Amino acid sequence: MHIHILGICGTFMGGLALLARAAGHIVTGCDANVYPPMSTQLIDQQIELIEGYGAEQVKLKPDWFVAGNVVTRGNPLMEVILDGHLPYISGPQWLAQHILHDKWVLAVAGTHGKTTTSSMLAWILDYAGLSPGFLIGGVPENFGLSARLGKIDGGQTASPFFVIEADEYDTAFFDKRSKFMHYQPRTAILNNLEYDHADIFPDLAAIETQFHHLVRTLPGNGLIVANGREAALQRVLSRGCWTPVELFGTDDGWQAAAESVQALQISFRGNPQGSLRWGLLGEHNRMNALAAIAAARHAGVPAHIAIEALSCFKNVKRRMELHGTVNGIRIYDDFAHHPTAIRTTLAGLREQVGSARILAILEPRSNTMKLGTWQDSLAASLALADRIFCYTHQADWDVQTALAALGGKAGTYPDFMAMIEAVASAARPDDHVLIMSNGSFNGLHAKLLARLRRTNPIN
Repeated sequence: MHIHILGICGTFMGGLALLARAAGHIVTGCDANVYPPMSTQLIDQQIELIEGYGAEQVKLKPDWFVAGNVVTRGNPLMEVILDGHLPYISGPQWLAQHILHDKWVLAVAGTHGKTTTSSMLAWILDYAGLSPGFLIGGVPENFGLSARLGKIDGGQTASPFFVIEADEYDTAFFDKRSKFMHYQPRTAILNNLEYDHADIFPDLAAIETQFHHLVRTLPGNGLIVANGREAALQRVLSRGCWTPVELFGTDDGWQAAAESVQALQISFRGNPQGSLRWGLLGEHNRMNALAAIAAARHAGVPAHIAIEALSCFKNVKRRMELHGTVNGIRIYDDFAHHPTAIRTTLAGLREQVGSARILAILEPRSNTMKLGTWQDSLAASLALADRIFCYTHQADWDVQTALAALGGKAGTYPDFMAMIEAVASAARPDDHVLIMSNGSFNGLHAKLLARLRRTNPIN
């Protein structure tokens, strides 16, 4: 089969391309911005990339045009496809029909932690010898790639297990259901649930409805692993549930008690399961670990093996990733872009560094951030930082007023280079600089390191 993917450089669609190629299909694709690292990863797999959405691409005559949700009406290629009654399909639907249809799917849903928890779960299953396939919205350090089919028996047979990051964002311009509605999981993690994606959901209740629809698709012999601390998830499950549920974060479910900063005692319904020693920071990662351990147990991995696996888990790129150190100033990169994620990320770093100074740099870049939906909770989410630098070029609201409660320790910067100069002037040895954005942030990490090296030439 030949598929031509529209929007191929997106994280999900690029991963789908890699899976389709590994499954033996002919894969080509196009995007408005063909750029590394996804473009490099795809070219390495001999996948032809075309810049732009030119109508002439219909001459490729694929069996299916696979449309990503970046594609809208008015797209020149999509308009020719529609006018010509040519075969098209969404990415999630193609994936479900051609990759997931005979798999034990383990889906990880939630507002926060999907990528990290999916990576933990895939690593646990791999460590246990189950060699799962996976499609994850990031690059797990343990694997070095975001998607694979998964093979057992020396590569002769496809693994029956597949871990997928289950996004609640809509599927395509012609299918407004959440992506996860296509996956039909047997095991589902419901990690947490807050309001997000203000560009497509009017309120939290609308997202809860999508999660309820997901719950309705799970079989009676499946398992729902749910965060027991989340009122929104309780509301979802109370609307109807036909699948066994295991909770985490509560006394009647999975629990993690801190023995030290880097050691946790894992228990299930009061029964000790083992001690986890690792280097990940924060309560959010402890909750992610509990969810992954519970889901892996449903797939047949004993809890003590899962705990052993997580002791050598290397996390995901852009999750508190140390980019470099100059004169004792450490520069970290993190994907946090929702107030809850910002707060928990800062709390985890504060837990590790104690009273050392934290300089937080934030780019309000997501669609919901740009709309100002969270402006009333943004200052509180940044309170644990000693200095805050906010790059405001994409915000259509008054960020300075929103951060006024933080006083003089917060500054807003519409000019990128002026912000770099301000951070370089403020930073001093033993500081921890945390950069938070769900985009590339104009290559800030490398540019800030270079600027600090000019200030501190001995490094």
